[in-house]
Amino acid sequence: MNPSLRNFALFFLFITFTINSFGQSAKGNYNFLDFSQKPYYFGITLAYNSSNFKIFQSREFVLNDSIAKVESLTGPGFNLGIVTNLKIGDHFDIRFLPTLSFAERNINYGATRRNKRFSRRVESVFVEMPFHARYKSVPYRDMRLFVITGVKYSFDVASDSRSRNAEDLVKIAQNDFAFEIGVGVQFFLPYFIFSPELKFSHGLNNILLFDENLEESNVIEKVLSRGFTISLHFEG
Repeated sequence: MNPSLRNFALFFLFITFTINSFGQSAKGNYNFLDFSQKPYYFGITLAYNSSNFKIFQSREFVLNDSIAKVESLTGPGFNLGIVTNLKIGDHFDIRFLPTLSFAERNINYGATRRNKRFSRRVESVFVEMPFHARYKSVPYRDMRLFVITGVKYSFDVASDSRSRNAEDLVKIAQNDFAFEIGVGVQFFLPYFIFSPELKFSHGLNNILLFDENLEESNVIEKVLSRGFTISLHFEG
């Protein structure tokens, strides 16, 4: 398992285990009491993202004699979005976070001849539509923990999948659906809520646009998107 994914999973399990036993007293929740009266609120989100592909090799990979390796390298990016939050009782929220996301991912190929390597860079600008359900702990001293889960639709407005200049490149679909899960902390400040959040997403559909005339495409059966995001939400 990828080290960052393993650490995220351990952190998620720790938060889930402690979220119901975090604290039962409302003592010191001065700012929280003001925000708790609001049925909904809005905000902005700033985030750093790290994304790559999960690549499944095809039967043609074994049969070909020119490509020895296919792998994905992680690339950095950033997000800017809007937060819309609707409260459902004391512990649950429904959240919609339309986001503009800039991401970079790479597919690296290792050639059998003289061990040469070549790369396919995928630079994307996504319009993302995440829908999340959030469960929050009992507040303690103007702070509470939360976990989120949901789905996300993404559309790549900078995709070269239809470009005439990209006929010799592996093409990635413009549309993608992903499952998301994450953890975070709410800090209730006098004028706004500050919420750092860690989130992992995993694509649900094959985003490879297969091209039987392209060897780099023939050696791949399926491509799924993966991403890790560190978000800073400012809500009020």
